[in-house]
Amino acid sequence: MTLDRRSFLKLLAAGAAGAGAAGLPMIGHAAEIMPKKGRRVVVVGGGYGGSIAAKYIRMLDKSIEVVLIEKNKQFISCPFSNHLLAGFIKDLSTLSFSYDKLASNHGIKMVYDEVTAIDATAKTVMTKGGSIAYDRLVVSPGVDFRTEEIEGYDAKTPDIMPHAWKAGPQTILLRKQLEAMKDGGTVVLTAPLAPFRCPPGPYERAAMVAHYLKTSKPKSKLILLDANPDIVSKGPLFRKGWETHYAGIIEYRKAAKVTAVNTKAMSVMVEGIDEVKGDVINVIPAQRATALMASAGLIGEDKKWCPINATTFESTIHKNIHVIGDSCNAGAMPKSGYSANSEAKVCATNIVAAMNGKELVELSGINTCYSYLTHDEAISVAGVYTVKDGAIVGVPNSGGVSPIDYSAAKLEAPYAHSWLKNILTEMST
Repeated sequence: MTLDRRSFLKLLAAGAAGAGAAGLPMIGHAAEIMPKKGRRVVVVGGGYGGSIAAKYIRMLDKSIEVVLIEKNKQFISCPFSNHLLAGFIKDLSTLSFSYDKLASNHGIKMVYDEVTAIDATAKTVMTKGGSIAYDRLVVSPGVDFRTEEIEGYDAKTPDIMPHAWKAGPQTILLRKQLEAMKDGGTVVLTAPLAPFRCPPGPYERAAMVAHYLKTSKPKSKLILLDANPDIVSKGPLFRKGWETHYAGIIEYRKAAKVTAVNTKAMSVMVEGIDEVKGDVINVIPAQRATALMASAGLIGEDKKWCPINATTFESTIHKNIHVIGDSCNAGAMPKSGYSANSEAKVCATNIVAAMNGKELVELSGINTCYSYLTHDEAISVAGVYTVKDGAIVGVPNSGGVSPIDYSAAKLEAPYAHSWLKNILTEMST
């Protein structure tokens, strides 16, 4: 279960004290992993935002040392991971890459370790293996779940009712549960209140799971319990797609917020009133910035997201710390992989400019998000963003969504594959 800040800090202190005894990695058995000699930017998190920030800082100024700290040696993309649930891909290998080429091509120093704390005053990042000093810090840690808002949800719940909202073992577990389910079974999928990572994600997942049921277990059905008053993104397109391809399979219930789970009964409670049972239950909890951001004092008054300067993505709470990606409050920009990529480039450009005493650039942000309805049909939404009165807003009359008549659906599916190939290549090389 997600911890409150005080409990988290207590565990953090205990973990740090016992690291050596527990056999955790202690790089060089020293408090400081790598002594700082020149100008240094440390980047935490090697996902859609962090990998790009690290790469572009080095591309813009090779005199700045960049250290990228990432817990995992292999990155797995959340975008397109729903394809595993549909059976379009056999495993997650096509969505994965190592950081070897990124590091060698750009002289990025990789540290594979878990960050345990950030000391904004001392300008130091603490990991299980030691500490790393910085001049500027970029943090792109993704999201954590507000599981304390769901009665009965504990540390074991994801092993029975997987969220699969962080691609990897959870995605594989959910796929195996679908395969093991009897024909005629019921899948329950819950979508949390917005904002959350990948706004169209739960609705695409509904289509992908429904596709699997239609082709492999046609007597089965899916119930989508959406905590929101309506579909968050591309609503008319998803509705038409469901009606066209999955009529009688997908049952959509809006304003159906899940407030409790019961793993023994395999059921969820909607607003504490209606019990919904399922053979497979995919609970996606509400989200917020990570516990690391809370312990570092980077989360704002809303107690959910990190406030940032809309031009530089520098924290408005602590100087020299920049927050990009899902954990930051980026105004109108959605929490998506492409948004993180766009934010990272602007952030990197302005970090290099600030460190060299040059003029900052204004934000010109973009986002595109593809969602699949079938194996060869996809829909999309796109947006362009700028800064107005200190906030990130959408540029009027820019972007848009796919044609409602689906005239571009078969064209957009290969476009989506091309987008994935290009963005993963940019991140990994």
